[in-house]
Amino acid sequence: MWGRNVYDSISKFLQFQLTVNIVAVIVAFTGACITQDSPLKAVQMLWVNLIMDTFASLALATEPPTEALLLRKPYGRNKPLISRTMMKNILGHAVYQLTLIFTLLFVGEKLAQTRCSAHRQPGC
Repeated sequence: MWGRNVYDSISKFLQFQLTVNIVAVIVAFTGACITQDSPLKAVQMLWVNLIMDTFASLALATEPPTEALLLRKPYGRNKPLISRTMMKNILGHAVYQLTLIFTLLFVGEKLAQTRCSAHRQPGC
């Protein structure tokens, strides 16, 4: 039961970390190519990794095992750690996050100005 729980925790951690790191690398590279300046500086990238590693490992390592883990078949020795479903989840979440980040990066200022002018808020 504990072994299956550890395996599941490692899989969840890898899925989370790969998604975050793929998005960070693509944002840094694409932003640097398009705007000639990286949207994420080196120190910011280190902080993102530090915070994401810490909270993800704490959240995923403290999940207690359940009896339901014993009801499923064990994984084989040759089964890849990153399954096809996990890869789809990683890529799907990365595309979603990249869409949101690039929208904010390239159109965010225009969206903020439109909102301010519509509500006529002082200081916009």
